[in-house]
Amino acid sequence: MRILVVEDEAKVGSFIRRALEEESYAVDLCADGPGGLELARGSSYDLIILDVMLPGMSGLQILETLRKEKLNTPVLIVTARAQLDQRVKGLDAGADDYLTKPFAIEELLARVRALLRRGTGEGMGLLQIEDLILNPATREVTRGGQRIELTSKEYALLEYFMRNAGRVLTRPVIAEHVWNLDFDTFTNVIDVYVNYLRNKIDRGRERKLIHTIRGSGYVLKGDSQG
Repeated sequence: MRILVVEDEAKVGSFIRRALEEESYAVDLCADGPGGLELARGSSYDLIILDVMLPGMSGLQILETLRKEKLNTPVLIVTARAQLDQRVKGLDAGADDYLTKPFAIEELLARVRALLRRGTGEGMGLLQIEDLILNPATREVTRGGQRIELTSKEYALLEYFMRNAGRVLTRPVIAEHVWNLDFDTFTNVIDVYVNYLRNKIDRGRERKLIHTIRGSGYVLKGDSQG
């Protein structure tokens, strides 16, 4: 899942980005309002974390602009302003949740998970394709009851596949949601990581779940996905 963080305090932004990346999210970080608005408009994000006090344009102005343009990406407002009227303004402007600084990183991550579940329509339950099971809460992956150890990026890629089971995912779409803006689209990194997953998920098994669609991309599917 790909997240945009718009935060002008360098230490706070770096702290949030590092914590999210450790949870396998792809993260883009911007330190000013106009730049944040441009990124939000021009890229596909699953969630936006937005500070209120930003140079050039406030977080509330960004939020109001995005909502007027019918961009419905979930938005978590993060700000030092704890007054009730400020929280109300943020929610009225179209925010999906509100977190006041200082905050515990565990609370931030919990709110991020909740908003991402809401945005994808997923509940707290397991993700399962045939005998492949992914537990988003514990990040445990098993197939046929056997635990599969994945790196952070392999896990992020598999989770994206499983949340889009049966859908053909092109390389640009995968890059948008699993990697960040620094990703070099001219490399074969996506193909390499898909092969890593195949070796761990499908190797030695009669039923293959990850398929290449020539000229298009990849799809993860079981019998129920056709």
